[in-house]
Parts: sequence; structure tokens; C-alpha cells
Amino acid sequence: MNPHLIKKISKLMSWGLRHKPEELGVELSPEGWTPVQSMLSAIQQRYPEVVLGDIHQIVLQNDKKRFVLSDDQSRIRAAQGHSVTVNLGYEAIQPPDLLFHGTAKRFLESIAEEGLQKRSRHHVHLSKNVQTARQVGSRHGQVVVLEVDAERMQRDGFAFFKSDNGVWLTDSVPSAYIMNLSDYL
Repeated sequence: MNPHLIKKISKLMSWGLRHKPEELGVELSPEGWTPVQSMLSAIQQRYPEVVLGDIHQIVLQNDKKRFVLSDDQSRIRAAQGHSVTVNLGYEAIQPPDLLFHGTAKRFLESIAEEGLQKRSRHHVHLSKNVQTARQVGSRHGQVVVLEVDAERMQRDGFAFFKSDNGVWLTDSVPSAYIMNLSDYL
């Protein structure tokens, strides 16, 4: 399968599994799963040449590990990033002392006032390394990587979760936990 088609299908799968399953024609379980066959049928409505092995290839080769197959490979879901209501079943765990969030410089004033907010998503997404945060933030403009004092946040009662693809999740990050934020303003 050519890389251009892989990217189109991956975006379509993300759209259906994270945001608008009804527009793709799939139904999600309360945990976000849909049968792989349903996903394949929905994709084939737009791209009839796609076969089951192509979906497996996209799941395995996606650089951000956005998708997860069930143990028996009969179901698929997005690892995180949902705007639809799902319960991914993640348990709260101890985060690393520092986590990182990549964002565009133009959002810094809002972040200084409100902190990091999940907005239409289920959680704020954080990375365990600067490189990943920079890559994520660069999609939105001139990138700034913020350091989050996750250890202090957890000590103060904030819960952290780790998705199947290694993204750290929390409900919000008040600006008081963003280290050296004023250096960027």
C-alpha cells in the first residue's frame, strides 16, 4: 500500500474511532472498541481496494501507535485522544517527575491564565520526553515545550494515566505546575 493511501486511511480511522464513529458508519462499545470487520467495511466504502491486512499494517506501523487491536485481533480502538465518551479503563499510576507538553507560542497567554485544559478531549496529553512534545506541538505553529511538575501534581492529588501508546494523560494542568512558564511570556 502506498504511503499516501496509508496516511488517508489512518486519518479516516482516527476520525471514526476518536471523534465521529457515526459518520464513518461504525459503533463503538463503551470502552471504544469496534469490530475490525466493521472498520474494514466502512473504509472499503471509500477505498474498495483496502483489505484486512492493510488495517493490521496501519496499526502496527503507525508511528504514534494511535490504534490498538484486541488480543484476538477481532476489535480495534484508538489509544487516546477521544472527543466521544469512552472508558478506556486506564488505572491511575505514578508519573515520571517531569512530563512535557508541546504547544504553539500563541497559546501561552491562555495557558498562563487557565493552565492546560483538555477542551473537547477526555484528557490533557503529556509526553515523557522533549522530542515527542516538540513534534506534537509543532503541528500548531511556532513550538514551545513546557515542563510539567508531575511529581508535585500527583502529590497534590492529581491523577495520571498512561495510554497504551505511552501518552501520559491527566484532567488538567494548572499553570502553577508548569515550570518556568513566565520565561516564555
